Parts: sequence; C-alpha cells; structure tokens
Amino acid sequence: MMNILVQGAGALGVYFGGRILEAGYNVSYFVRERRAAQLEKEGLVINSPEGDFTSQDFKIYTTPESVENIDLIILAIKGYHLQQAIPQIQTIVERTGAFVLPLLNGVEQLDLLQKAVGKEKVIGGFAGIIATLNEKGHVVHSNNSSVVRFGALHEAQIEICEKLAEVGRNVKTKILQEKDILKHMWKKYIFITSFSGITSATQLTSGYIAENEATLAVAQNIVYEMSMLAEKEGISLTEKEIESMANNIKIMHPEATSSMHQDMRKGLPLEVEHLQGGALRIAAKHEVEIPVIQTIYGILKPYENGRLN
Repeated sequence: MMNILVQGAGALGVYFGGRILEAGYNVSYFVRERRAAQLEKEGLVINSPEGDFTSQDFKIYTTPESVENIDLIILAIKGYHLQQAIPQIQTIVERTGAFVLPLLNGVEQLDLLQKAVGKEKVIGGFAGIIATLNEKGHVVHSNNSSVVRFGALHEAQIEICEKLAEVGRNVKTKILQEKDILKHMWKKYIFITSFSGITSATQLTSGYIAENEATLAVAQNIVYEMSMLAEKEGISLTEKEIESMANNIKIMHPEATSSMHQDMRKGLPLEVEHLQGGALRIAAKHEVEIPVIQTIYGILKPYENGRLN
C-alpha cells in the first residue's frame, strides 16, 4: 500500500489527506511544531457536505530527518512558504526516494521543485476546494465539491500516478488523473490570477464585479493577458476556452470570492508574488507587456505580508 506524507496542514492538506486516511490508506503529516501540538490535541476534523470525518490515528513529523518509508509527498502549502519548504523536501526525497505532488496555484513551483529534487520526481497537479480552518484547526468545507487533478510529467512517474488514481477511486472526493496536466494547471492559473486579483483589489465579491461593466473588463483583460502567456509557454487554448474563463465570473454565486480576498480581509499574507508576480516574471522572460496584471500587482503588493500597520 502506498505511504503518503502530506506536507502542510491547512484546510487543503487536512481535507485531502483526511479523505485518503478515511479510505484506509497510510497518511502521515509533516508540519511545524505549533500545528503538530494542535493536531495531537484536536486530531483531524473535517466538517463537509461530502461527509464529516474525525481521526487521531495518524503519524506527525516535525523534522525532515525523522521521515521514513514514504512513497509520495503531497505538498499542500501556500506559495509564499515554498522556498522555506524546499530544503525539507530535498531531505525527505533523499531519504525516502518519494515523489512530490505540489498542490499549489500557479506554475513556477514546478521548475523550482524540479531543480531541487529532479525532473523525474515532480508530478503536475493542483486542487480545487472552498474551505477554511476554524480556531481549533478543524476544516470547514463550504461548497459541495472538491477535486485534486494530477498527471505525470515524466515517464518515471507513470506507476506512482496509476497508484494514486487507484486511491482516487476509493475516496469521498475527486482525485483525478489527467493526461494534459500542464494545460489544466494553466487554466486554473489563468482564472485564479484574474479572480484573486480583481476580488482583492476591489474588495468585492463576484456579483458586484459581474454587474459593473468596467470592473468586469479588468478581470477579463487579466484572463486575456494570462492566456497570451500560456501560449508563449506552449499551452494551446482555444478561443472558446479563453472566453469561457473570461466569462466564468458572471455565472458564479454573487457572494463568491477568492481565498486571497478572504486572507486580505483577515489581515493574512497574500500569494500576490506567487500568482501575479509569477505572471510578471513569465512575461519578462518572453519580453511581453501585461499592463493590467502589473497594475493589480502594484495595488496588492503592499498587503503581501498581511495587515498594514
């Protein structure tokens, strides 16, 4: 049976790791000391329309040197924690030979992780869920769906991906193997860069943005700029796919907003450097201009480290 280590125990890591644990697989967690103490006291607790779940039957690691017998690391951290996590991931991969499945938004993490542990070790993937942690560290899942999409980026990953696909057939969430995972990752990156940027910069939910033609146009122009970058990176998108992403905000629940906007409301750090900043770095590489994203980046950058004093 595959042994899975979830690195990070925010809402994403607890939810998907918990669902795999619930199905009877071997799941452990690698977290900071403070979170470890909370998990030891409270256990894993999921409140969800897909079914509630509680468990205290899992191992917790706080040092990479203590991790052993792991086949797959599910990396469930925020983009701004990636650089700090890379030495830990390197140690775990060196000790165990594990593959790494990062569930971060964006695409830059692939190159960073491949340079750190080797191209053959980094699987493509991302997650979709609307969930948060309450004050006890329990997951509150607030919509009726959740999904992890993943796929091999190297022939050495085919076997581990097949094993993960088998896990996906037995859990109370969607864990789906995709052939063209890079295209799926870019489509998520395009939409979330637009949605997180416009909701956070305006401090508004989707309903207000969709109703205001000028504001909606800003969100749509981010999609168009991101789609241009995708094309430069070799990702083929149809006009229909691009227009669907540009108009997605119109069909969302009017109270829907991004996790970045939610973090901004709480005074927490933002993934602005990972998302909008990443787009600017890709644009610079291809020597193209993305003025709308550059403007949104400039508006949000002061809030990157949380609430202003």
